Amino acid sequence: MNETPSRSTSQRPTPPLNARLFHFWLRLSRPVTLGMRGVIYDQEAHAVFLVRHTYVKGWHFPGGGVEPGESTEAALARELAEEGNIELLERPVLKSFHFNRMASNRDHVAVYLITRFRQTHPHVPDREIAEARFFPLDALPEGTSEGTRRRIAEIFENAAVSDEW
Repeated sequence: MNETPSRSTSQRPTPPLNARLFHFWLRLSRPVTLGMRGVIYDQEAHAVFLVRHTYVKGWHFPGGGVEPGESTEAALARELAEEGNIELLERPVLKSFHFNRMASNRDHVAVYLITRFRQTHPHVPDREIAEARFFPLDALPEGTSEGTRRRIAEIFENAAVSDEW
């Protein structure tokens, strides 16, 4: 008797070439972008850390894009070190997740709260970050972005969390 070996349920057939090409094209033509921002909060001073970029107006939370193969937390740690010489001392707390239609119709931003950190030394202006420092919550600088102000209201004033940046 000639038996056909049964396929185990853990094995998946390889999709046909045209299906693999379609999925590859779909990823290239419709990329989802993911970013993160860090709300670095100095509890004693009741202050947050903001940066002013050289290429966009206003004051913003530090952060940026998540690179391929990188987690949002790894990207956050990298960006905080680059933009503010800030080192995380414990895992950040994910506070919210937002659709950022101003960047693109497929951009999303994760917002993390950081209360345990160390700044190794003050940021020196460079080609990306013109200024970076702490501001008391009741004395934010002129030009603080609307998205930054909304996240502050959500986290520190119990405002309703918006789905949009």
